[in-house]
Amino acid sequence: MLAARALAGLADRVVVVERDVLPDGPAPRKGLPQARHAHMLWSGGVRAVEELLPGVTETLLAAGARRAPVTTDMVVMGPRGWFRRWPESHHVILAGRDLLDATIRDLVLADDRIELLSGVEAVGLAGDAEAVTGVRVRAREGLAPGAAAARDAGAAPDAEWVVPGGLVVDATGRGSRVGRWLTELALPAVERRDVDSGLAYASRLYRAPEQARSGYPIVNVQPDPRAGGPGRAGFLLPIEDGHWIVTLNGTRGGEPSPENDDFVRFAREELRHPVIGELLERAEPVSDVAYTRATVNRRHFYERMPAWPENLTVLGDALAAYNPLYGHGLAVAAQSAVILRDVVRRRGWGAAGLSRRVQKAVARPVSTAWDLAVGQDVFCPGATEDGPTLRDRLVAAYVGRLMLTATGNGRIARRVTDVTSLERGPEVLLAPSVLLAAALGPWKPALTGPPLTGDELKRAGLE
Repeated sequence: MLAARALAGLADRVVVVERDVLPDGPAPRKGLPQARHAHMLWSGGVRAVEELLPGVTETLLAAGARRAPVTTDMVVMGPRGWFRRWPESHHVILAGRDLLDATIRDLVLADDRIELLSGVEAVGLAGDAEAVTGVRVRAREGLAPGAAAARDAGAAPDAEWVVPGGLVVDATGRGSRVGRWLTELALPAVERRDVDSGLAYASRLYRAPEQARSGYPIVNVQPDPRAGGPGRAGFLLPIEDGHWIVTLNGTRGGEPSPENDDFVRFAREELRHPVIGELLERAEPVSDVAYTRATVNRRHFYERMPAWPENLTVLGDALAAYNPLYGHGLAVAAQSAVILRDVVRRRGWGAAGLSRRVQKAVARPVSTAWDLAVGQDVFCPGATEDGPTLRDRLVAAYVGRLMLTATGNGRIARRVTDVTSLERGPEVLLAPSVLLAAALGPWKPALTGPPLTGDELKRAGLE
């Protein structure tokens, strides 16, 4: 949807090919199973979405989403201890994925320049190794909108037809088949890297205690990689309608159970601190546990291809999918859509080499998020064939020192969140003043427990 918005006004016609028949309003759909898990949009992504859809934040907030300042409204146990709740440096938008998607979808599709083909599946590319000229599609069986689209195109509902395009954008997510489609056009196979921590995700929706249904902080317990063994983590995110969405996860050998009856126990007994489990004991579950293992970090290096066809670009999870633990997929996708718009606007529609320029440009935010995710996941047993490199170990040692320093130094905490919010690049962590601060370590003593206020403890029934 954001890619469509980015191209509206730059092309005469923008067509979105969507496998699902999209629901009216925020509701589950088959093509978005990850919506059952916790999501948040870091401020680097919020700014990108706002640039494409001015006023979207106000629309989300009016629908019940939450703007949470970082790190003021965050109770986080990091690898080296509890972080203090420093004055706001950045922010995140908290909402159920269904609400986030429906809000953006409604705003984008209100633009008359954008046309939706729903119930229609992309099955291949039209064109050759030199240039893509469109996308081959077919109506999904039994879906009336898709059948209507086929009829309008002069094809039988079960037949293929071509949607012509001067630029084809693949934003089909983790299940993208564009790599195979390119080999069918006689292009070489793309270089790909997988880093699989073996992480399993279990999520459940809760109704918060009545007094804690508004203004409650994010609660996050992270693993300590120095402890050895599986890493286990938990997130509690306050979202719309007085709900908490809670995601528990663990790497190989430490996975949470998909069973409802074991959810709170895992939060209390398996995480490094029981605070999330204690909060859940006083909340009401309103869904079953949703479970997934689709958490592998996977990057396709399309920008390195020796040959690249005109009129094709790949964005979002189709280009690079990250372990969702770090919450960067949405923000990177939004930033990539802005880059798409800017490169097309600057170079001109149909300019020679335009698609390759887009692909190289979007590699920048992709690389930042990739390094943040892989820099930690590569240490999980079995994540890669060869294990962490010397560079991985040196970077991890420095990042660990920064995390320790950030527990007791607000300036360093801000520099760290500059990067994790995707508002600045990782080079800010190599500034001389940051290097010196990391060497000196935290200047405030370590906290001994979660920095919940007395009021927050009372409202959640913990006091």
